[in-house]
Amino acid sequence: MYRELEEEGYMFADMHFHTNCSDSFTKIGDAVALARKRGTGFAVTDHNLISSAMRATDREDVFVVPGMEISTTDGPHVLTYFYEAKDLQDFWKRHIRPNLQTCPWLALRKFTTEDLLNIVEEEDWHCVVSAAHPMGYFGTNKGVEVCIRKGYLDEDIARRLDAYEVICSGMSRESNLAALDSAARYGIGFTGGTDGHMLNEIGNVVTAVRASDREEFLDGIKKGRSLVIGEEKIAARKVMMGSESFVRFLEHAPSAAYVQTKSGVRSLHRSVKKGAKALKDQFGRFRNRAPLRPGSPGSCLSWGRSSSAR
Repeated sequence: MYRELEEEGYMFADMHFHTNCSDSFTKIGDAVALARKRGTGFAVTDHNLISSAMRATDREDVFVVPGMEISTTDGPHVLTYFYEAKDLQDFWKRHIRPNLQTCPWLALRKFTTEDLLNIVEEEDWHCVVSAAHPMGYFGTNKGVEVCIRKGYLDEDIARRLDAYEVICSGMSRESNLAALDSAARYGIGFTGGTDGHMLNEIGNVVTAVRASDREEFLDGIKKGRSLVIGEEKIAARKVMMGSESFVRFLEHAPSAAYVQTKSGVRSLHRSVKKGAKALKDQFGRFRNRAPLRPGSPGSCLSWGRSSSAR
């Protein structure tokens, strides 16, 4: 499928793919078989869960990156790719498992985007951290960049990431271009993937790095040496993917409704808080203005009669 790149020493992988470990019906064995047939690697990035990643990582017949899509408490989805499956497992046991909801795929109980970055940096985890679909989708806050633009997160959060996902095939061309522009502005790397929830999507978007093994591949992303190849899904395929994911969520309908409502309330609270701060700042600027005296420049008051009225 990517023979020319392979001949030039590139490895490539669909860096965002889901299995029936979370909100897809795809079995990991089927994903491995099709990836091998298509001649592509892939990252297993289920929401907050890792059993499929652990099963597939050590195969020698296909390039697999052990990963996870973390659904943070404050909204953004963040892709984490580990150099070693054992590190992924240790990280999950220590930080993700204690924060799982009844529906484990949804936003974690107490694990924000900043918490993730602090832990990765302070505990020196050997991994690559990339913001999934940075512009969010369906008006949600499930992307780092959309939260920055709404004022919920500081730009420093983006600069602490290794990369932005600049082609997510489930997003629009406009959203992907905005993600690309933002990543370039922050000086961080690029990743790309299908966000595939159906088997036949695997490999339709790939991240390519000139490398000979997983370590060099992930290092290349960190160093800004990656290429991203692919395109967005057509509308009909997006609907099919969304329908398949929705059916899986029905298995946890009460928990999903609770978590989504809680997330909505949190977003409303942040919006109100942001609006109140803006009003407070505006009022503060008004109070600190020098008082205008009658007749001074900028004053709309005029005392006495004008000369023309005499």
